[in-house]
Amino acid sequence: MKSVFIKELVQYFSGVTGYMVMVIFLLILGLFSWVFSGTSILDYNHASLGQMFAIAPMVFMFLIPAITMQSFADEKQKGTLEFLTTKPLTDFQIVGGKYLACLTLVIIAILPTLVYYYSVVQLGSPKGNIDDGAVIGSYIGLICLSAVFVSIGVFMSSLTDNPIVAFILATFLCFFFYWAFDLFSDLPFLFGKLDDAVKYMGIEYHYDNISRGRIDTRDVIYFISLTCVFIWLTLVSLDRRKW
Repeated sequence: MKSVFIKELVQYFSGVTGYMVMVIFLLILGLFSWVFSGTSILDYNHASLGQMFAIAPMVFMFLIPAITMQSFADEKQKGTLEFLTTKPLTDFQIVGGKYLACLTLVIIAILPTLVYYYSVVQLGSPKGNIDDGAVIGSYIGLICLSAVFVSIGVFMSSLTDNPIVAFILATFLCFFFYWAFDLFSDLPFLFGKLDDAVKYMGIEYHYDNISRGRIDTRDVIYFISLTCVFIWLTLVSLDRRKW
């Protein structure tokens, strides 16, 4: 697993992919958090990074599938996947290495946003007047969200040999699991009956809970479970070549 992880990570940063991911992510968050009116932190009367953490999932719905789309699809397209499987590696090690490399790249892209946190701390009146618990919870929620989106992206990449198709499918599924259940809960035949249960199935419900600074084990278990499901589905998808 370690060899696959290092190979994938080096591949991202030996080209422009890794740097583009960080620049695009930071640029979009920076514009919405500091420049655009209506979402700018400077337009609010209290020190908060809530706007940034509200925008980040929408950015990740497109950015993470762009990172993961080549993880298996590109290997299949070039015919190098079979060569990789001849190495003394199990399918779990291959999937795990690629998954961790993609997730590490996303986490590296998140780290520079700590500059935004420092800026808000300095701009607060009095200085440092910010809810640290909510910020810590939001970062944990963002990493959990990234873990699920990466697992979805890797799974979709394992289903096809076309990276563009993998990107489109992963973007749709990320959107579906994040927002669709909340939208379904508003349907007339569910509202007031099963709406809470339907909302609970969606990512947004759990992400919002953690972002408030309440680290509930049920929310953490939800993210871990969903991630494990898509990693298992990726393993099943790879195992198809043996059928």
